[in-house]
Amino acid sequence: MLKEFREFAMKGNVVDLAVGVIIGAAFGAIVTSLVSDVIMPIIGAITGGLDFSNYFIPLSKSVTAGNLADAKKQGAVLAYGQFLTLTLNFFIIAFVLFLIIRGMNRLKRLQETQPAAAPKPSREVELLTEIRDLLKKA
Repeated sequence: MLKEFREFAMKGNVVDLAVGVIIGAAFGAIVTSLVSDVIMPIIGAITGGLDFSNYFIPLSKSVTAGNLADAKKQGAVLAYGQFLTLTLNFFIIAFVLFLIIRGMNRLKRLQETQPAAAPKPSREVELLTEIRDLLKKA
């Protein structure tokens, strides 16, 4: 059973999937940093210093904190600013993946439209062609 599992795990598709998941996680971390460290501060500056990640609605009367982290410690909150930030993350990732797949499809179509190069004839075929041409001249 262990041998069978090892064969399954080492198949090309499983390894490709594992590489894709790892690269996807790293890409997700980059996009998260892009949104939280670059895009959201710019949006906050444009809107007068608003920080979307701290937008929340308290769901209990005991929540009196001014920021989300402290509010979560005090009770239940509806963190809609965090939701907006994560939604923006999703749209950025989806758009980048769209661009990547679009580029891959263009390359694939370009490759399909180019005629395949004729294979070079073997040495024997070249010699026979030369003999044929010489015989035609004679």
